[in-house]
Amino acid sequence: MTENEPAGGGPGVADSPGLRDMLAAGDSGILLFGLTPPKRHETEQRVKEIAAVTAERLARLPIDGLILYDIDDESDRLPEERPFPFLPTLDPARYYADHLNAGDLPVVIYRCIGKYHNEELRDWLRQADPRRVLSVFVGPSSRDKPVRTDLRSAHAAHQQVRPELMLGGVAIGERHTRGHDEHLRMLAKQERGCSFFVSQVVYHVNETKNLISDYFYECRARAIAPRPVIFTLSVCGSLKTLEFVRWLGVDVPRWLENSIRHASDPLAESCRQAVSIAQDLADFCRHLNMPYGFNVESVSIRKAEIDATVELAADVALLLGKGTAASS
Repeated sequence: MTENEPAGGGPGVADSPGLRDMLAAGDSGILLFGLTPPKRHETEQRVKEIAAVTAERLARLPIDGLILYDIDDESDRLPEERPFPFLPTLDPARYYADHLNAGDLPVVIYRCIGKYHNEELRDWLRQADPRRVLSVFVGPSSRDKPVRTDLRSAHAAHQQVRPELMLGGVAIGERHTRGHDEHLRMLAKQERGCSFFVSQVVYHVNETKNLISDYFYECRARAIAPRPVIFTLSVCGSLKTLEFVRWLGVDVPRWLENSIRHASDPLAESCRQAVSIAQDLADFCRHLNMPYGFNVESVSIRKAEIDATVELAADVALLLGKGTAASS
């Protein structure tokens, strides 16, 4: 990509506006694909192989950008044992820059800011290319967890060092159900420079609709424009995965757990329910005139679940009117 070329648009949407422009304009219909970088213990050759297969999958999807997650150990959050062991992953920014040949696809780099000293975060902000890189800052997994940088300080560093790098925030429907104030957290982040939001994985639609409704009408009361909310969707092909999702704090309704538990093909049932959730949220946001999009998350190492996630992204693309080239 040359200096004057646009930073957005994947292989299937080369002529569409870039991700930054879509978010800045408050457009709806954004589609992202979320990935976890390979584990840090993988060999260089294995990382190259994973990156090559990933790039081939992405080339078949009409997505507007990637999300690369920054993984932190959250075992401090709950006394229960983690269903899957925590294994450190490669730094998402380095994986994107050094290994993942994703063409001109822009990337949203998650940063678990408590892991980094303030100057480390500032150094990364100085080096990041705001034409291709966006970010989401994630706070600590619990109030008692020691942190090197808190969320407010991270937002201040962003404003001081690289305000032109587009910044997003996390939105959690489950937290809104407990305290009825997540929409106020979103607005506080918006005041500190966040121009879009990405939700935690959505399985409980009503919680998410309550949050979006409260956020939208509070924005109206304050006479400010609501910023796009990107809803995260993920397949859940086994009860072990379901257990892990719950451990992470995601609310899974009992009826949905029953549907997956008793389905002859749990993975297909999970995909079907995810598309239904996407349709429900899209209809709700269109009715409000609330800007929205979707992030289809692929964090499993099981090939069947990865393939199902690619198919889910293709289905969501069709729902958004983007079309798809995801046939194998």
